[in-house]
Amino acid sequence: MKLPRDLSGEALVKHLCKRWEYTKIHQVGSHIILQTEKPSSHRIAVPAHSPLRIGTLNAILASVAAHKNVAKEEILQGI
Repeated sequence: MKLPRDLSGEALVKHLCKRWEYTKIHQVGSHIILQTEKPSSHRIAVPAHSPLRIGTLNAILASVAAHKNVAKEEILQGI
């Protein structure tokens, strides 16, 4: 799977909130803190950078995929 090279942090936050049941808790500097309670509590920080660096994007996707028990490719669908 090739990760998108032009994805901004804000676009990823909107997608995770809309489709993956995350809510924006607060923002500390340039990092947006998201949290979900389904299937259990999980909190992640997403940098509000444009574009996100590939390693950062990959780490965020891996964390969400492991928590939601889905593939990383499935999380990127619809962005």
